[in-house]
Amino acid sequence: MGDLAGYIAKNCYNVDHRIIDRLQEALSHRGRDADGRYIKGPVGFIQTRLAIIDLNTGDQPLYHENGSALIANGEIYNYLELRKNLGEQGFRTHSDSETALRIFARDGIGGFDQLRGMYAIAIHDVVDNQVVLCRDPFGIKQIYYVETPEYFAFASEAQALVAAGLVGREVREDARSELLQVQFTTGTDMILDGIKRLQPGETIVLKNGRIVERRRRQVLSDAGATGNNLESALYEWDRVFEESVRLHQRSDVDYAMFLSGGVDSASLLGMMHRLNERPVTAYTAAFEASSVHDERELSREVAKACNANHIEVMFSENDFWTLLPEVAARMDDPAADYAILPTYKLAKEAARDFKVVLSGEGGDELFGGYGRYRSVMRPFLLGGRVMRSKGTFDKIDVLRPGVLEGWRDGIAASESRESRGKRSRLAIAQAVDCADWLPNDLLLKLDRMLMAHGLEGRTPFLDPVVAEFAYQLPDRLKVRKGVGKFLLRSWLERCLPMAKPFARKRGFTVPVSEWIAARGKELGPLVARQAGIIEIADADRVEKLFNTPGKREGAACWHLLFYALWHQANVLGHAPCPDVFETLASFQKS
Repeated sequence: MGDLAGYIAKNCYNVDHRIIDRLQEALSHRGRDADGRYIKGPVGFIQTRLAIIDLNTGDQPLYHENGSALIANGEIYNYLELRKNLGEQGFRTHSDSETALRIFARDGIGGFDQLRGMYAIAIHDVVDNQVVLCRDPFGIKQIYYVETPEYFAFASEAQALVAAGLVGREVREDARSELLQVQFTTGTDMILDGIKRLQPGETIVLKNGRIVERRRRQVLSDAGATGNNLESALYEWDRVFEESVRLHQRSDVDYAMFLSGGVDSASLLGMMHRLNERPVTAYTAAFEASSVHDERELSREVAKACNANHIEVMFSENDFWTLLPEVAARMDDPAADYAILPTYKLAKEAARDFKVVLSGEGGDELFGGYGRYRSVMRPFLLGGRVMRSKGTFDKIDVLRPGVLEGWRDGIAASESRESRGKRSRLAIAQAVDCADWLPNDLLLKLDRMLMAHGLEGRTPFLDPVVAEFAYQLPDRLKVRKGVGKFLLRSWLERCLPMAKPFARKRGFTVPVSEWIAARGKELGPLVARQAGIIEIADADRVEKLFNTPGKREGAACWHLLFYALWHQANVLGHAPCPDVFETLASFQKS
């Protein structure tokens, strides 16, 4: 586990070591145990390590006897099974990542389909004189890259490519419109012009620094639903889930988990309780505000039933104002998801005692949990509608004409790509979310906020075997009588009834609108005079918006505030100050 970056010179034989130094320095905050470097002719790799598996011999790069080298970020959970299949002879370490190197040497890029885990992998294949980059099928770990006539460069974080001087800081207008309207961005092209994302499940092959081959691993089937019996599905789910959690617990260091009042995290804790002899440590976020649903009581009951060591982490209004500048700066690939804030503080607390936490991301996407899925399933005459048909700034007259033009084009393109085979409307909606929302919001948030504190996040729901089972369930076992995640709730009701899985629950909410509204008169003028906001909005209307109470206005204010702070740090290159108001006041335009 750690981070990776690399540089491939196209027109000269040797890599400039100064570029490698700059890439390594830019990623130094994400690994705290070791640094690795590989340079051979025009190819240079670096890795910063957070040691989780094979603490003694797992430093990278890892080498094959044929001379090829690998660096990787993440974990391959089924590495023990793969080692047996490969034969133990030739292995030089106990590292999970070495299995990827040996599978590639034996089976080529198609061999990566055998991996179960979260990973970003780079291999210098000296036999065929090529470089191979590979990303896990859900996009849990990221790879960003820049390609010019002189070089090809890549990194785990986009900011590393900027800091190394390999690309500029220009904002793509179409991506900005997506961010403002739906809080994340879609597709291959990142919001900073010239930086691209390797897509979830994608492998690329480079010769002389030029992409010559692309391959995409698909884990969501086009074949349509299979099976229809609830009892047999519950039995199979228990087996599949137990295996996935068991694999995700493989570690040479202690691990904990994040617990909310929701079905996904309660299911995870229930299974961890089954598999662990010692009490599991569970961290829960709580908020000092009357306007949001407090899930602490239910979390306490679930934790007590599982004999968990339950730690509640309070997130206050003061935390919001003091942490937000740093959090926005960390989100170099931006997602205006207010859950980044408690996630950051939970990670800070958990990192005091642990290096690994398990989390419930992916349960909604694979089992059909979101309300928008139920809307997609309804006929249009009965209130059905396509996902994300409306954006945050619809009917809010604050942005300049043309700023939001084409904001839904990326989502529409994804809908078109995923409408294939025998997929139902629900299955298409799930696939669209897995293509963009999951990797470019939820998983990005988890990676950036946890790795800011040297903490690894693992997601047992996001496993190829789990996906194969859950995605192909018939719609009636995902959504029944207006209730999403029907199968998962049914399983939890039997295994952990005190979680009250069929009770009506409110979604996870952070009271950002309440906190912004309380200081809107002070905040509005500061936001309105930020360079990033001046480009897109009228100052008087921004100030008026921050003085207007209301749920929709509050969401718009939050998106503007986040974008202003993100723009300062990631476009203008300003270091964040200790709180929101000082940061905004320090860099406002007259």
